[in-house]
Amino acid sequence: MNIFRLTGDLSHLAAIIILLLKIWKTRSCAGISGKSQILFALVFTTRYLDLLTSFISLYNTGMKVIYIGCAYATVYLIYAKFRATYDGNHDTFRVEFLVVPVGGLSFLVNHDFSPLEILWTFSIYLESVAILPQLFMISKTGEAETITTHYLFCLGVYRALYLFNWIWRFYFEGFFDMIAIVAGVVQTILYCDFFYLYVTKVLKGKKLSLPA
Repeated sequence: MNIFRLTGDLSHLAAIIILLLKIWKTRSCAGISGKSQILFALVFTTRYLDLLTSFISLYNTGMKVIYIGCAYATVYLIYAKFRATYDGNHDTFRVEFLVVPVGGLSFLVNHDFSPLEILWTFSIYLESVAILPQLFMISKTGEAETITTHYLFCLGVYRALYLFNWIWRFYFEGFFDMIAIVAGVVQTILYCDFFYLYVTKVLKGKKLSLPA
């Protein structure tokens, strides 16, 4: 494992923990897109089905279990425990416009036409756009809490670091995965505008506002 993958994983884990702590400490999921969290839960479920068929390392298995568990814990907090604080009126992105095209693409463009491989490919494609309901929600409300922006920033850093991970693996291991790289580039591009606003506003103590 190279340093980019390790720090990317840690950044991803930090984002998840930040979100869970934010919801639990404030006893509120205001400003959080439940639809994005459902998509992420779907991403981890379809990607890590290999937990049932293969073992790579304790680290690999542990991280997969943590991601799946935290994803469903977040969904539970939003839609059950703190449902009264969920802002469904602003969380209106039509997720079927993401899931259906991604599902079709995963059948057409994959490494191997087998159930597990198609589901893995589906998860890669879906993760690249799963944050869109959250960004759409922020654009509708016009602003985001600082802790929510920290969560989004850590997610963006995770994807950016994984791009460097793919570059490292190509040069030092001869490994190249076009599907993962293209999806990672798409996801990182979606965060670019947010990164700029985060650096210029949030780090200076201002509240983040996105254009509607």
